[in-house]
Amino acid sequence: MPVPKRKTSKSKRDKRRTHKKTAAPNLSTCPECGEEKLPHRACPSCGSYKGRDVIEPEEE
Repeated sequence: MPVPKRKTSKSKRDKRRTHKKTAAPNLSTCPECGEEKLPHRACPSCGSYKGRDVIEPEEE
């Protein structure tokens, strides 16, 4: 079974991981209040989803 001959340096390891980053989540606008929200989830500011009130809106 192959085993590395030398320890991989932090620089080499980090260069390999440069493309492994998470992307920012896609946001959509709420049709009721116009705030940004995650798709397929209830709006946290007004509490509506698909035209219905499903949760209590967050108090600021």
